[in-house]
Amino acid sequence: MTEDARFEDGRERPLNLAALDTEDLEVLSALLQDAVFPATEMRWDAKRRRFALLVNRFRWEDRAAAEARGRPYERTRAMLVVENVGRVSSLGIDRRDADTVLALLALDYEGPPEGPGALTLVLSGDGAIRLDVEALEARLKDVTRPYAAPSGKAPDHGV
Repeated sequence: MTEDARFEDGRERPLNLAALDTEDLEVLSALLQDAVFPATEMRWDAKRRRFALLVNRFRWEDRAAAEARGRPYERTRAMLVVENVGRVSSLGIDRRDADTVLALLALDYEGPPEGPGALTLVLSGDGAIRLDVEALEARLKDVTRPYAAPSGKAPDHGV
């Protein structure tokens, strides 16, 4: 027996979102929670004033559907791109170690959205990446099709 398509199924599209204020950034932060990436997947183009990060993002927006249908949780590769970056600094990260896998917990912004301010990528294990920006402008875009989460589990912080 086959299952008929439902209206909700038509919503399955890759994310392509922008954050220009703190409310928008909260949405990106929630969608990026528990994204993982090797330390080597960060790039800062000082000339273009752009910071880019390629992550393996847990698809939080699909969690309930996966549970309801009894199918695996999913991840997808996604790009986080931040514009207007004047300076990048990090704490607790060895960017030269290709085997280091980092986990993103949240995006935190200090300052007015029109800038200047600081966008901090809060990492597990007390690590952080700080981006000094002229103004808040970030984009999140899924760049691959979803795939089954290798662990088969949803991230759980015991909260």
